[in-house]
Parts: sequence; C-alpha cells; structure tokens
Amino acid sequence: MADGAKRGEVNKVVLAYSGGLDTSVILRWLQQTYRCEVVTFTADLGQGEELEPARKKAELLGAREIFVDDLREEFVRDFVFPMFRANALYEGAYLLGTSIARPLIAKRQIEIARAVGADAVAHGATGKGNDQVRFELSYYALAPDIRVIAPWREWDLTSRSRLLDYADTHQIPIARDKRGEAPFSVDANLLHVSAEGKALEDPWTEPEEYVYSRTVAPEAAPDAPQYVEIEFLRGDPVAVDGEKLSPAALLARLNEMGGRHGIGRLDLVENRFIGMKSRGVYETPGGTILQAAHRGIESLTLDRGAMHLKDELMPRYAELIYNGFWFSPEREMLQALIDKSQEKVAGRVRLKLYKGAARVVGRQSPNSLYSQAHVTFEEDEVYDQRDAEGFIKLNALRLRLAARRDR
Repeated sequence: MADGAKRGEVNKVVLAYSGGLDTSVILRWLQQTYRCEVVTFTADLGQGEELEPARKKAELLGAREIFVDDLREEFVRDFVFPMFRANALYEGAYLLGTSIARPLIAKRQIEIARAVGADAVAHGATGKGNDQVRFELSYYALAPDIRVIAPWREWDLTSRSRLLDYADTHQIPIARDKRGEAPFSVDANLLHVSAEGKALEDPWTEPEEYVYSRTVAPEAAPDAPQYVEIEFLRGDPVAVDGEKLSPAALLARLNEMGGRHGIGRLDLVENRFIGMKSRGVYETPGGTILQAAHRGIESLTLDRGAMHLKDELMPRYAELIYNGFWFSPEREMLQALIDKSQEKVAGRVRLKLYKGAARVVGRQSPNSLYSQAHVTFEEDEVYDQRDAEGFIKLNALRLRLAARRDR
C-alpha cells in the first residue's frame, strides 16, 4: 500500500512503546507515514528497568498523550497465577513467561484506545515471531473493528543499520552505548527473562554466562541449601515463610531466592506458532519454584481422576497461551474447569533450594486426601487386602479373554 493511501486513514494510534530503538523509530515512522497522532503506552510488568526515560523520550518525539502504567499486580494476579493453577508448560518445558504478558499489554492498549478515542493500535513485533500473533489475536478478541498497524510487516527498515540511519535522519536520540548491535534480543517481566537471536541462533553452541541476568550459575550457587515454605489457598500462593504477600511481591521474593540458587534456567528449541523452530534461553527462578510447590500441594489435595484430567488438558491449555488465544472461549472454558479443581488446593509446601534445583521435601494440608492409615506397611484396620483380588480379576477379564482368543 502506498504511503498516500495510508495517510488520513488513521487519526490516532496507541503504540506499545518501550523507549528502545525499534519502538522509537516506529513512533516517528507512524507520525510521518500515517500523519496521525501517536499515543504511547509503556507497561511496567516488573522488567526491572526505569521507565521514566521512556516517558521523556516519548515527549521529545512529540507524543502528546503518554501512559506509563504499573501492571505488576494485575499481571501476576490475573494472568500468571491462573496459568500456574494449570501447571502450564509448553512442549513440556517452557513456563510461558513472554506468552502470558502479551494479552495484558494488548488489553490495556485497547482500554487506552477507547479512553482517548483512538482508531488504531500498533506494536513492534516482527513478522517472523509469535508476538505479532499474540498481540493481534488479543486486539481483535477485545475490539473486533480496531485497526492494527504492524510496522515490521510494512516498512523497508529491515536491518539495525537502517533503523539507526532512520533515527539519525529524524533526530531520534539513541544513546551511544546502544548503537552497537546487541548480541541477543531480551524480553523481561516479573515472571521471566528470555534471550533469543544472534549469538544464540546456533542450537549447538552453549550460551555464554553473560546471557543470564536473573540467576547465578548453579555451580556458583551457595554450597548450603535454603529451605522455603509456600502457603496456598484455592490453588494460589499467598505467603512465603509465613509472611503474607501480594501476588507481585510474592513472585519477586521467589525470584530473589531462586536466582541466588541458580534455579530456573532453560535452553530450549521450540516450535513457533507460525511454523519455524527457534532457540530461546529462559530464566524463570520464581516460577520454577512455584510450579514445583503447586504440584506438591496438589499431590495431597486433588483426587486422582481430577489430577489426571488436568494433566491431560494442560498441554492444550499451554498451547493456547503460547499461540495467543488467552481471550478465546476455549481457554476460558478450560480455565473454569481448572479453577473448579482448585477449590480444596490449600496448605503448605516446603522446598529445598540447592544448586539449580527446587525439590519438594514436605507438604501438609487441612484438605489432604492422604491417609496414612491406608498406606502404612504396618498392620491396619481400615483396608482389607483380600478386596484387591476381585479388583484385579475384573480388570484382567478383557486381557484374559483376548489371550484365550489369540492362543
């Protein structure tokens, strides 16, 4: 589509804005290409960066309406915790740290678009990755008639050198220490840090230690273990070592503990939704502890049938989140089932943190289904072992009939 055809079609756009090179160029490019007003939105999801510079840069680049929102509590309470009730793992390993952040960013963008009367939203995701899908599926689920602008699918600024040239030409300030090409791309929030691309593209090459920012190497972790107790109520963690904490504060506490002990590193080659494989290096220290603890308390409190059904559904639930379908009816249906299963998931779990591992070493619950009287190796008065004979014979009946037929 020619620039002239684009101009005038958009009056105001809400841009998901980080303040970095890409989104700063996008801000100016939107102003120039679409001749529209650009509203910036920067989300604080616990990425650990000072966000005030993003506000100042947006002002410098002519954004008249600037939103910088602290979404940490909402992120953990309404997105991370519901996902962890499901024990969600994508392809058996990935705790979905980037995937779960995108629907919240999109949700807030749409809320801002409605509040300021914008007719379009924009993001800085490339045309090769999953994030474009996650953002846009969320946009359309929440605002079916919204206009979506994805500059990486439209412009010809296809390299970092071209982005830098554009920034210089259009007086976009780029710090001198940011002009060198970064060795990999980073995404961070309170749940995880991910690194992808460039130095990490060869799946045979082990990541250098400088790739990791949230965890120490397990080899360098303390030689003494640390024990931690996590309390759960209705499937959500509510306290650490007896101290009640808000969702974001609780996850931050576990991040600090896990990072100190080298917990939560993952080097994964995964299948992107759009069809290609990619290699990601992830750090999810608090989430790794939390998932082990949650499974620990479920082991006491969930009925076998409920637990096994959850485990069967989990890969489908995780795939929906990875592929960007958080706001889909099927994810909401699965969430209702998962949340129903968590009504009695309450109690305490004790874990041992040591050299990259978080192991459950104790669990107790007022809703426990564990009966020591039934499982004891000592003499008991509650279980008649003779009952097992009929149980086994009934389960063996079809096997015996088939064996007689085939003999």
